[in-house]
This record gives sequence, C-alpha cells and structure tokens, in this order.
Amino acid sequence: MTDARVRRGRGSLAVAFFVQGVTFALLVTRIPAIQDRYGISDGLLPVFLAAVPILAGVGSVATEKLVATVPPSVVLRWAQPVVLLALLGVGAGSQLWHVGVALGVFGLAVGALDASMNMLGVSLQRAYGRSIMLGFHAAYSLGGIAGASLAWAGAHWHLSLFVSYLPVVALLLPLALAGSRWYVDGEPGGDGAGEAAGGGGVAFKLLLPLCFVMTFAYIGDSTVSNWSAKYLQDVLHSSEELATVPYNAYMVTTLLGRAVGDLGVRRFGAVAVVRAGAVLAALGFAVVAGAQGAWVGMAGFTVLGLGLSVVVPQTFAAAGRLFPGASDAAVARLNVFNYVGFLIGSPLVGALGDAWSYRGAMMVPMVLVLVTVVYATSFGVRADRYGGGHERPRTVDVG
Repeated sequence: MTDARVRRGRGSLAVAFFVQGVTFALLVTRIPAIQDRYGISDGLLPVFLAAVPILAGVGSVATEKLVATVPPSVVLRWAQPVVLLALLGVGAGSQLWHVGVALGVFGLAVGALDASMNMLGVSLQRAYGRSIMLGFHAAYSLGGIAGASLAWAGAHWHLSLFVSYLPVVALLLPLALAGSRWYVDGEPGGDGAGEAAGGGGVAFKLLLPLCFVMTFAYIGDSTVSNWSAKYLQDVLHSSEELATVPYNAYMVTTLLGRAVGDLGVRRFGAVAVVRAGAVLAALGFAVVAGAQGAWVGMAGFTVLGLGLSVVVPQTFAAAGRLFPGASDAAVARLNVFNYVGFLIGSPLVGALGDAWSYRGAMMVPMVLVLVTVVYATSFGVRADRYGGGHERPRTVDVG
C-alpha cells in the first residue's frame, strides 16, 4: 500500500463516518415528527424503535458472512446510499406500512454500514501502525452535531420531514459515492492470541469481554440520549428549553474526547485510556444521580460524554488487535453488541425510574461502566501504544 493511497483511504472513511453521523441524528432527533406524521401510537412506537437495532444486528451478522466473498469497502460503498435513501423514504411515505418498510431497510443497511466502516477503520489503523480509530468516531460525532442542528432547523421552521431530508440526502449521497472511490481494504495481520489454530478464526470466549464493554458503553450512551432531557426537567426541575442542553453538551464533549483520544492512546496506551474513560464516565453518572440542581446535572452529563467517548472506538480497535487474521469477523460480531446495549439501556432505565427512582436508575449504568475497568486488560492484548516510541514494525510509513 502506498502512502498516498492510505492517506486517501483515511480521509474518505472519515467522510463516511461523518455522513452516517448526520444521517442517524436526522432520524433519531425527529422521532416525534415521524410519530405524528404516521399516527404511530405511544404503545406502538417502542416496537418501531426496537425493530431498527434488531434489524441492524441482523445486518451486522450478515456482513460477517458477506465480507468472506466481497471486500468491506464494497459493502460500505453500497450500504451508505441505501441508508440515505431509506432516511428519505421515512420522510416521503404516507401510510404506516411505508414507514415500517423504510425503517426496516434503514436498520438492515445501517448494520452493514456500521460493521463495514469499523472493519475498514481497524485495518487502516493496522496499516498506520498507530491509533487513528478515535479520529473516525470523532467525525461521526461531528456529523451527529451537524445532523441534530439541521433537525432543529427543520423543526423550528416547521418543515415537513421530506423537505427537511431531501436537500441533505441530495448533498450527502453524491459525496458518499465520490468518497467511496478511495476506500482502502486492509491486509490480514500477523498471528495473534485470538486466532484459531487454522488461522483467522474468532474465539468468542476471548471476544466476550469486549462484547460486555460494548454493551455497557451503549447502555450508558442510550441513557443519555433517551433520558437526559426528562431527567433534567422532571427530577431537577429545569425549564423545557434547558432540558435540551445536556445531550448537546454530551455530544460536544464526546467529539472533544475523540478528537484528542488518539494522542492519549499513543502516549499512554489503550488500557490506561479506557480505564480513565470508564472512571470519568462513572463519575459523570454519580454527579447526575446526586445533583440537586439543573446546572450540576448538566455538568455530570458533560463529564460523562468525555469519559464514554473513548470506549467504543477503542473496543473496535482492541478486537482488531486480538484477532489480526480475522478482524473483519471480530468487528462484525462485536458490532452486534452496540445494538444489544441500545435495546437494553433505555427500557432498563425507564423501568427502574418508574418503579423506583430516576436518581437510583442512573446508578445502574454507572456501575456497569465501572465494570469496564475490570475488563480493560483486554484492550492491551497486542502492542497498543501506536506512535512515538511505541510503534510496532510496519511495512508502510504513512506519517
């Protein structure tokens, strides 16, 4: 692989992460508008919302099988346009079954997209020989902030979903297709502790600690995205406007943490960075649970974003190091637990909040995130201090 090709691959993949951040934010932040447009009842809405991550898990598993015959770059090249068109379909329909089909296609395609994006990210990090994975997820966070801002504008100007989505899709679709020309598929790494005797197998027992970490991280993330506004308004008695601030603050600190996180991994190693992130996230949940005022609660959510920001990207990177000869399969299987955490987190906190208290419910993701400290050693199976004086030998120097 030439230096220029790898650099172009890194840039084009960052664009793909950004586009997906915009797309996903435009969907989830307009859920009330989608519910109103299609007349979805409060009882039926959770079924629609649960169907998307379930189908995304199916798409991720299918991608593991698919990349055995076609490269991940091909999967991503075609999955991303399908996700964008499915988003447009959500805004274009008029019947309940229309949105059901559109969300179903969105879920299946987004599972393939998430898996293939992270496969390419892991293989590019191997080619670079230093930590770059957090940078890709920073691009996703930046896209999420842009998408949420566009959704706010659409709601503020009372635009229909189709009118809100059409110009975004019209801009991002050709951008994604053009960028896909420079995707770079990685080459299998050397042998590693997780490979089967025949080479390239994934031993699920070795992957399991990372699966737990991924699940716990997304339980924490879904708690913020689904309950931060309600918590501030109902428990800390903030205004409705102020209640919208914590998620934005969380997204901003997530972006900041990911923007500088690769430097921390190169300097201190993935184990230390993940442990620090888990402790910081747990501290954020503790501040939220004990807050007596809205501003203290917002401070807790802000700290929480900084801590959680490093966990998910490094979990994917750790899977690639653990199974260097089968990183695509490991990433696809690990990606499923992204959706498991999303499915568990919101209902768990909601049920505990209703049956007990929302302050107490915030302690549950706090404890689960702290468990990551125990599993942090799984992030250092191979030399993880990429960059500086800790680089491993590699065949291409991309700077």
